[in-house]
Amino acid sequence: MLSGVNWDPAQYERFAAERARPFHDLVSQVPTPTPERVVDLGCGPGTVTATLADRWPDAHVEGLDSSPEMISRATRLTRPGRLEFGPDDIAQWRPAPGSVDVIVSNAALQWVPDHVTALPAWAASLRPGGTLAVQIPVSAGIPAAEVFRAVSTSPRWADRLREATSSVGPRSVSPVRPADEYIDVLAGSGLTVNAWQTTYLHILPGEDPVLEWFASTGLRPYLDALADDPAALAGFRDEVAERLREAYPRREYGTVLAFPRLFLVATRG
Repeated sequence: MLSGVNWDPAQYERFAAERARPFHDLVSQVPTPTPERVVDLGCGPGTVTATLADRWPDAHVEGLDSSPEMISRATRLTRPGRLEFGPDDIAQWRPAPGSVDVIVSNAALQWVPDHVTALPAWAASLRPGGTLAVQIPVSAGIPAAEVFRAVSTSPRWADRLREATSSVGPRSVSPVRPADEYIDVLAGSGLTVNAWQTTYLHILPGEDPVLEWFASTGLRPYLDALADDPAALAGFRDEVAERLREAYPRREYGTVLAFPRLFLVATRG
């Protein structure tokens, strides 16, 4: 998770099943049969990290995240000697060469500037037969992102949200790179790469579910920037919610959120 943002684990877990599915799709493609050390980078509240300990019962699983709120939530799942969580900035995480069997990073690297530069070191840390498995949302062009861009740079909000939009919003450069760039780096690091991209069609229940979905992720930095002014915060949420209802009309069965994600599973022979 992005450092300096007040992440809300309870809000994030409102759509736990929908968020877990890409994680399970990612891990299902990991070919490493009996890893000893498994690391989950950007583990969030730890719920899906715990499933790694179930899949590999003989492994020591570590969940790392820069968010104190997320790590506090995750530690309730600790299994001493088998599943542990701790604070760490994954942008700076550099394990020793040949020290890890499986590295997983699910929906975290989109918050890390220049994360591509970390991939060679992560690849070098893999033992023979080890795997680096990464899932990255490819959301810069989806309608929700366009809504956030339009509202946050409008005359009403531009000055208040200038810092937020410079760091993660429309004035920033997305850290997410084209798929072929990741493949080039991983293959160039001596790994065999399995890559694909999928658009999930999440059918979300309730009132304003797209707003609630992003309130714990892409919208969070904007909400934090207005947290000291409840009236402004409510006004911003209302304006965003109205535009999201237009972009994602509610049906009798729910609201469809189309969300593209890039998957990379790279293995050392």
